Amino acid sequence: MKSINWKQVFPHLIAILVFLIIAVIYCHPALSGEVLQQSDILHWKGMAQDAFNYKDLHGHFPLWNTHDFSGMPNYQIAMNDAGILPNFTAILTLWLPKPISFFFLACICFYILTQTVRLKPIIGVLASLAFAYATYNPVIISVGHESKMFAMAYMPALLAGLILLYEGRYAVGMIVSALFATLEIGANHPQVTYYLLICILIMTITYLVRWIKSARWKHTIIALSLALLAGLIALGNTAMAIFPTYQYSKYTIRGGGAIDLSSGTPKQTEKKTGLDESYAFQYSLGKAETFELAMPNAFGGYSGNMFDENSDIYNQAMQLGGQLNGKLPPQQINQVLSGVLSKYWGGILPGTSGPIYAGTLIVLLAILGWVVCPSRHKWWLLIATVITTFMAWGIYFESFNQFLFDYFPLYNKFRAPSMAMIIPQLLLPLMAGIALQKLFFNKEESIFIQKNNKKILYALGGFVALLLLIYIGNDYTLNNPPLKEFLNQPQVGGAAILHALESARKSMFLSGIGRVILFSVILLAAIYAYTKKIMQPGVIIGLLLIITMVDLIKVDSLYLNKDHYMEPSTLEASSFTASSADQAILQDKDPHYRVLNLATGDPFTDATTSYYHRSLGGYHAAKLLIYQNMVAAHMNGKLSQSILNMLDTRYVIVPGQAQGQLAVQKNPGALGPVWFVKHVQAVPSQVDALKAIGDFNPTDTAFVLQSDFKNVGPAPVYDSTASIQLVHYSNDSISYQSASPTAQFAVLSEIYYPAGWNAYIDGKKADYVQTDYILRGIGIPAGNHNITFKFEPTVIQQSKTAGLVAGVLFWISVLVSVFFWWRKNKDEGNKAKEPAAKS
Repeated sequence: MKSINWKQVFPHLIAILVFLIIAVIYCHPALSGEVLQQSDILHWKGMAQDAFNYKDLHGHFPLWNTHDFSGMPNYQIAMNDAGILPNFTAILTLWLPKPISFFFLACICFYILTQTVRLKPIIGVLASLAFAYATYNPVIISVGHESKMFAMAYMPALLAGLILLYEGRYAVGMIVSALFATLEIGANHPQVTYYLLICILIMTITYLVRWIKSARWKHTIIALSLALLAGLIALGNTAMAIFPTYQYSKYTIRGGGAIDLSSGTPKQTEKKTGLDESYAFQYSLGKAETFELAMPNAFGGYSGNMFDENSDIYNQAMQLGGQLNGKLPPQQINQVLSGVLSKYWGGILPGTSGPIYAGTLIVLLAILGWVVCPSRHKWWLLIATVITTFMAWGIYFESFNQFLFDYFPLYNKFRAPSMAMIIPQLLLPLMAGIALQKLFFNKEESIFIQKNNKKILYALGGFVALLLLIYIGNDYTLNNPPLKEFLNQPQVGGAAILHALESARKSMFLSGIGRVILFSVILLAAIYAYTKKIMQPGVIIGLLLIITMVDLIKVDSLYLNKDHYMEPSTLEASSFTASSADQAILQDKDPHYRVLNLATGDPFTDATTSYYHRSLGGYHAAKLLIYQNMVAAHMNGKLSQSILNMLDTRYVIVPGQAQGQLAVQKNPGALGPVWFVKHVQAVPSQVDALKAIGDFNPTDTAFVLQSDFKNVGPAPVYDSTASIQLVHYSNDSISYQSASPTAQFAVLSEIYYPAGWNAYIDGKKADYVQTDYILRGIGIPAGNHNITFKFEPTVIQQSKTAGLVAGVLFWISVLVSVFFWWRKNKDEGNKAKEPAAKS
């Protein structure tokens, strides 16, 4: 075995140290135990608290969560990880606290990619830091999109593993591919992984073309087979995350449906297999907004970025508010003023938390790389960047994206097309690194630059010229047509402020062009210094590294800084301290009732109520379709009292008389956990069922689909002496006791979810049906009976088994790969010794 070549290892150790130091400096409050105030994490804590309470009692998480949206699978919120693999994420991040670990991990994974494509370590450091500190990362970290950040961090390392396989380094490529495919999929952010798979597909096709041209059939079969094997192992290793989610997705808004609610009234429509187009194309990136990659403030940065009190626009807005005083309610006046005071004017509606800034210098270097520098990777990098940019434009490139939405696999499962810009964010630093290598460490030295000096000038000048053309042709008017129309009315007198907004936006975009020109000059000065031998390449790269990081950190600090941190106890207290309303409700020890919180704004996008109560609302990216349809049809604006009653809504939290206080209203009509109905009525479709529950008496009639009517059993015969009551209520099991001289039909105040809930009458499995669109119903024979519902989805055990098998295969593949790597090194060592022995 060869001894360690410390001369080769030392630069990589320095790189790791640099990554660690910068992450610690940028996120230093985390070292003192402070945590970020992340809205999404707070929502998650609210959703998950019920599961953690259950785990404290039973030693494991439940499979069903009773506190969110009146009930949903808990494995979409918190679940046990029973795999046989170690916590590779903790190992790779050196057990560092968040958010230090996010930036460090992203640097490490990208550095693996840079060394795979054989970039100099110092260039690898620059490119890795540029990827890790691209502004989108602190933006999503600050709001708590942690699974997205993990998935993004692992992308470059997975690319590295596949490149190793495709370049014929099978042993190490197999280990890296299987490991990081496992981590990538295990991060459980399917949309990030989806965009990465598109990038991988494009890269694979370019390699395939090369292999076919050179007739490398054996290598093609081996490389693709190993890549497929690595993917299958990763799927198995992450089965507990993938397969239950896949099953669940069929019943959610992402699984599609056949009900149109755009008019407010349920209507039958053609069956869809994904999201509605209008919902899917929310958060589309404006075409010109793409150039935020190089100009972070050209479109105002983020939606909450307001003109300050010293600006002319602010003064005009205050005058406008005075003119509207008495003409409009105060709330509408505030909406108008917020619309004109926001600096953001991009196309991402309803808003954005920050730009997609990748670093001006990085973008310019990538452009030079594509125009000037030869590389086997440049074309797939360019194609993937262009295609995913087109995807990010969403509704603003409707012909292209509508085609993908209709025909491209799984494309209609995701919303927020602007997220596709994570691929340019990934590929631009890599192309920039390749350009730096070709420009400053080329074997031809400065001759290469001399041959291409005109191309370099044309590339940079052409980019500036393109920006100037966009500046001339841009539409700087208000990106809110109703507000623009309102302000243009003569009686409102808002034309002046619209003109002022246009001037301000022109100034912001022009300032962005000035930034590009400045960095172009810096880059040209670096190239000049190299060709004239004023500075060594290492010094130049070091200076460019410092300039890039100062630039990125300065922008990043607008979105993630020390003000975002807080002591954990303070954050917990400010977010989840029980209010007087909570305390009053918690006095009720009944195991079954629900709470609607009308003091949070929209109760169906807020999960803080779930921390203490079984809530009608919640916060989740993939709500059950039947529940979302119910909310959209009957709880949007005026609340349906019949639905509140059948969901056993015993308490409603409302704003109190004093500001900041909450009050509790008790709903006397709440129906409890279960009841018998007098009649069961068949309805022909889901649309009819959804319409029927808008205004009806849930104790009199239950609505069941015609297709399920055969499972209702004998028609119920009303008997005033019949009774049914709850005797046991837990997350994964519910029991009732019934007594009736005649057959009855019971409606359970539990959300209908057939993928796991099983019904038993006296221990024997029984049929139950979707009732009143969102609930469960079951026919009960005459007599005394015990009725039990158990949540026992078979997909969980199947996933555990798949994970165990895949984990074993993973370790076998590691051992086999290490063996072949050892044997190859041994053979190479023996060959190296042969000439010396003969001599």
